[in-house]
Amino acid sequence: MRIALCIIVMYLLPFAIEAQEPAQQPVFEVAAGTIIHYNEFPSLHVPARNIEVWLPPGYNPERRYPVLYMHDGQMLFDAQKTWNKQEWGVDEVISSMIADESIPPVIVVGIWNISENRHSEYFPQKPFESLDPEAQDSLVNKVRRNEQTDLFIKTPYSDQYLQFITKELKPFIDKTYPTLSQREHTFIAGSSMGGLISMYAICEYPETFGGAACLSTHWPGVFQLDNNPIPQAFLDYLKIQLPDPETHKLYFDHGTATLDALYGDIQVKVNAIITAGGYNDQNFKTLVFPGEDHSENAWNKRLGQPLMFLLR
Repeated sequence: MRIALCIIVMYLLPFAIEAQEPAQQPVFEVAAGTIIHYNEFPSLHVPARNIEVWLPPGYNPERRYPVLYMHDGQMLFDAQKTWNKQEWGVDEVISSMIADESIPPVIVVGIWNISENRHSEYFPQKPFESLDPEAQDSLVNKVRRNEQTDLFIKTPYSDQYLQFITKELKPFIDKTYPTLSQREHTFIAGSSMGGLISMYAICEYPETFGGAACLSTHWPGVFQLDNNPIPQAFLDYLKIQLPDPETHKLYFDHGTATLDALYGDIQVKVNAIITAGGYNDQNFKTLVFPGEDHSENAWNKRLGQPLMFLLR
């Protein structure tokens, strides 16, 4: 019976995704453009989650648009609805850049995180699995987010999260909206753990994503560097999994305050691997923002940098 039920669910789910209807009222207010909210978007790979689709000012269904997929979708548009009263200001920044012709019009797909699953979904799975079993067990069972909550609710399953984006969400977006669906017009971006999963996405799916923007990439994976094998696992992964520099763009940055103070030395090593892999200033950009902290306010102030680099 369980096998039969599973087969029925697998058969019906593509129809459920295809039939997704936007909510009658958007969850967020935007200063420019139009936002369309999909509640509890279904998936065979990960728990259902909300999705935001932002259409740029002057959106024309007869025109085709590049697409930027962004993680932590509930933090992108409306500070009045976020937990910390901060936002990326994606609608303001992009609409301003479109108006002055710095970038072409672009559709943004905001993928909500599920707070308790965020670390498990965003932590690159193959680097995790390259750690020795004792290190894996220590991460999953001993690292705490705070006094009440484990950092990892379950073993990292970011491969499933990326399957959701590439095999379920992107096909739906490409079918529902007038997108330029090719790799060179498809980008992915995020900050902190969202930076890690954006890096992992372009390495695992180089045929899908033509560029990745990784802001304040959380290279330690946890909250300290002493005796921490995680950064080396990411470095080793990048050495063998970098996408082709002839067809891809990579953007990294970080500040120097709060959590971002942990990133500088690791980012220098990452930069060396990327340049040794054939990247140059035409397809790779790495920036440091002295004094900037680890927050949506900081990412809002410099969002124009990766947008210009990826979309120009």
